Amino acid sequence: MAAPGAARFRAMRENDDVRDSQSYGEGLAVVTVTYSPGNALDRFLETLPKATDRQLSVILADNGSTDGSPERAALRPGVELASMGANLGYGSAANRGIAELGDDIGWVVVANPDVEWSAGSLDELLAATERWPRGGAFGPLIREPDGSVYPSARALPSLGRGAGHALLGGIWPDNPFSRAYRQSTDSSAERTAGWLSGSCLLLRRAALDSVTGFDPRYFMYFEDVDLGDRLGRAGWLNVYVPDSEVTHIGGHATARSSGRMLHEHHRSAYRYLADRNPGPTRAPLRVALRAALGARARFVARNSDR
Repeated sequence: MAAPGAARFRAMRENDDVRDSQSYGEGLAVVTVTYSPGNALDRFLETLPKATDRQLSVILADNGSTDGSPERAALRPGVELASMGANLGYGSAANRGIAELGDDIGWVVVANPDVEWSAGSLDELLAATERWPRGGAFGPLIREPDGSVYPSARALPSLGRGAGHALLGGIWPDNPFSRAYRQSTDSSAERTAGWLSGSCLLLRRAALDSVTGFDPRYFMYFEDVDLGDRLGRAGWLNVYVPDSEVTHIGGHATARSSGRMLHEHHRSAYRYLADRNPGPTRAPLRVALRAALGARARFVARNSDR
């Protein structure tokens, strides 16, 4: 199945300065997309210096925060505020933040502002880039606040795995479809994956350019799945590095609008699957997917209100 071509994604980007052959330096920068992140952003920035011995800069790609926390954070040395002027969504804001970086920056960390960094976590990711010269994206082991491991390195969704996970995940979490999708039994070995959680990614900038960055059509959710798929199709690897650890507090931006985020999740799931099943012969499949995902969204919304 052919994914949408690179030309299509290139046309969709806000910034058309796509430099597929650009040579970058070895500098490191962090881009975090903010939307009224509160005190979580303080912890993000306070724990970041222990993650690496290298000098780095931080771009706050702000999607219209109203709590003042990005403005306060931008008073810190090495932190720059890039205001989007509106809520553009995660991928679009990340693209804009990355576009602010100079050519000396060859490695970009895209991370949620509610991540807390462990000692050496970025240096471990950078060390893995030497072992995986075709690595385009590198992801750490991600812990939940209670210390449990979040399954952040997963197989790409297929119709079979995706349907089984969607239908059974809520009532039988350890079903075979969900296990296969999450690959949660293999959290200790460095390995490749279909995609890595976008809550914390180290990206080779040349690899990111080669697929024209995040697809801005995804407002929230699945932008990381889509990116991992397109990197793989372009010949790059998504590498899970469990020697690097971070903690993701989670849910700060989405908790304030959970109904909308549920809708966005299912809309993004449809977009991802529809893109990979194009053409008139698969139109009935796309109609069925839209109906099934819509029904699931309504079911989950009703049950969450009880």
